[in-house]
Amino acid sequence: MRWIAPCFVRVCLGVWLLTSAALASTNRSEPPTLLLVIGAPGEPQYQTNFLDQAAGWTAAAQRQGARVLSVGLTPESGREDRTQLEQLLTAETNQVSPLWLVLIGHGTFDGKEARFNARGPDFSASELASWLAPLSRPLIIINTTSSSAPFLQKLSRTNRIVLTATRSGNEQNVTRLGSALSQALVDPEADLDSDQQTSLLEAFLAASQRVAESYKAEGRLLTEHALLDDNGDGLGTPPEWYRGLRPIKQPKAGKTIDGRQAHQVYLLPSPAELALPTEVRAQRDALEREINRLRDRKTTLSETAYYAELEALLLKLAILYRDAESASR
Repeated sequence: MRWIAPCFVRVCLGVWLLTSAALASTNRSEPPTLLLVIGAPGEPQYQTNFLDQAAGWTAAAQRQGARVLSVGLTPESGREDRTQLEQLLTAETNQVSPLWLVLIGHGTFDGKEARFNARGPDFSASELASWLAPLSRPLIIINTTSSSAPFLQKLSRTNRIVLTATRSGNEQNVTRLGSALSQALVDPEADLDSDQQTSLLEAFLAASQRVAESYKAEGRLLTEHALLDDNGDGLGTPPEWYRGLRPIKQPKAGKTIDGRQAHQVYLLPSPAELALPTEVRAQRDALEREINRLRDRKTTLSETAYYAELEALLLKLAILYRDAESASR
């Protein structure tokens, strides 16, 4: 039986929905909230870079109609930025739509605790973890600073995606991932599966490659190594474990590779994605994850058993697509 990629059938579903009547808006998920935190620049050239990143994120979010909040963009008003961030997160506790929290700036690590360099007092990974603890909504946390890896270990949880620019707190040089990531999220060339939208996984892979190429072009040693965590184990997966969207390396026994959840998250989803009812999207995503887990187990199964399980899952997808098409008429 020939393998049919989930992204292919996802595109087919999108075509059906776009050529059918619009679905009821009450069935669609609410737009996410983007919370940008811009740290102390230190030097003028960094301020320009940070503001450019913030502008890129804001423009992308506003194209989807997302709510955009920020800390560190306006003149200091007497409230410390760390206090303002804590208060904003407290106000977001009862929301249910996804929250994208993006940290842009510099970071430090003293061997025990990583910190984000805010205007005024810094805040640590442990403090941010405590501020986020009451939030049960989906969280996408992106720390583009140097020494950001300890944030991944502190913030990793189920129903969260955490992305850091470094794999260690000791990678303390200024990072380039932030600029590359803000560009990749809206770059059609980063859309590896050609479904007219760039997932967070695709942006992570594309941005990491561009960072590596920029260091190589300058003849410099790569001093930042990004990590992505979306399975809650706090370990993270580097981009080198992927070739395109196909994992080429697996973690140790009992662990799962990160990226499957991140490939189902978009800051700027396509019209077809937006047209999907929330329930259909959730069922599709769950089936795609089952197919990926089955592929991971392929070498442990007989050919007959593998294709029998694959056929059953693809049949469920086909039924889901058929019902979605009927509902859109």
